[in-house]
Amino acid sequence: MNQKDHLVEMIKMSPSKPTLVFVMLAVILLFQSVHSQLRVGFYKDTCSSVEFIVKEEVTKAIVKDRGLDAALMRMHFHDCFVRGCDASVLLDSTPSGTAEKDSFANNPSLRGYEVIDRAKGRLEAVCKGIVSCADIVAFAARDSIEMAGGLGYDVPAGRRDGRISLASEIIGNLPPPTFNVNQLTQMFANKGFTQEEMVTLSGGHTLGRSHCSSFSDRLYNFSGTSMQDPSLDPKYAAKLKQQCPQGSTDPSTVVPMTSTPSIADAGYYADILANRGLFTSDHTLLTSQATANQVVENARNSIKWKAKFAAAMGKMGQLDVLTGTAGEIRTNCRVINS
Repeated sequence: MNQKDHLVEMIKMSPSKPTLVFVMLAVILLFQSVHSQLRVGFYKDTCSSVEFIVKEEVTKAIVKDRGLDAALMRMHFHDCFVRGCDASVLLDSTPSGTAEKDSFANNPSLRGYEVIDRAKGRLEAVCKGIVSCADIVAFAARDSIEMAGGLGYDVPAGRRDGRISLASEIIGNLPPPTFNVNQLTQMFANKGFTQEEMVTLSGGHTLGRSHCSSFSDRLYNFSGTSMQDPSLDPKYAAKLKQQCPQGSTDPSTVVPMTSTPSIADAGYYADILANRGLFTSDHTLLTSQATANQVVENARNSIKWKAKFAAAMGKMGQLDVLTGTAGEIRTNCRVINS
């Protein structure tokens, strides 16, 4: 068993309420052995203010709009699961092709691009051509989780930016809200994650809001029956129907994904246990004994989940990265360099 695996087991086997100091120490140690092509402090000698600048922009944005904590975390996930963590999700569509950001999975739900733009603009002014958009996205996701009350973690940097972004690559790479537990397990396994890490990362739904279209079938046409999903708590379903009337197509209508949509806590898992998981992909975690046990464990111990979530986010940030001379360092995160 390597050091990382050993420390993960320590977190799992620790007392039901480990001290915050222990958990934070474990998270820090987990990232001492990082992806060989990335390293913590990558910009120490070339742009030492990078993490301060990104954090400042993230903080200012979230103070004005609490929903951006979820948005920036989700942006990192949607970037890394398609072509790896290469900032391809930031590229604008061109006459020759539709980019990821304009796919059905990202438009209009994904937002926060302007936060990355502002951070990039400031960094270009002080460290021209040095900091990649992909690293900015990774730093911003970590900072947004901290702002929401989650645990911070070291972000090894050195990612470079990709030059390709295709909406067509969303299918098969991003899990839709209709997936069952077997489909979720397989998709995450394809990215190198265990089933437990899948359940842990699903907890990202503790933050944010959703458009009605992502779950309306559970309210009005479950499995094509014109019925309500019987697994939904009736009172919760009635509340959702008030917020999302049948046939409504208003893109501005959104509902909280949990009862505390701006707090990174384990309330997501408590909601699932109460049959108030918003998506099919949430409730399905109860349909397997193994994943149901993990839901119960996470619901009982929020600090342990936060530690596991920080570790899983750090691992996700190393998916299929471009380093060295691969890719480029974009001047503008929305377009490839000319």
